[in-house]
Amino acid sequence: QVQLVESGGGLVQPGGSLRLSCAASVNNFMVYAVGWYRQAPGKQRDLVAQISTGGTTNYADSVKGRFTISRDNAKNTVYLQMNSLKAEDTAVYYCKMTRLGYNYWGQGTQVTVFS
Repeated sequence: QVQLVESGGGLVQPGGSLRLSCAASVNNFMVYAVGWYRQAPGKQRDLVAQISTGGTTNYADSVKGRFTISRDNAKNTVYLQMNSLKAEDTAVYYCKMTRLGYNYWGQGTQVTVFS
């Protein structure tokens, strides 16, 4: 059974930074593509960043240059480094692992950017 646990969310002022972690309990973590998504109240869940099995990354335009996704296959973990945070980054952040058409979601971690 695949389980994902996100951590690292919290309260931060505009311009601040947070690093989110997504730890997976799964064999062969390296064969999964992983993405970070976010959902603000009353809005749909949107892709923030994703990283392929080979390390290729892709970002939403709204976070390019501010967020960095990375993975450590030895630790079964994907990270999302978030810098220069803005109020509009406030949301619940979820990670998703994908392989062969199967998707696995974590429970989410809240990020709140406030002044």
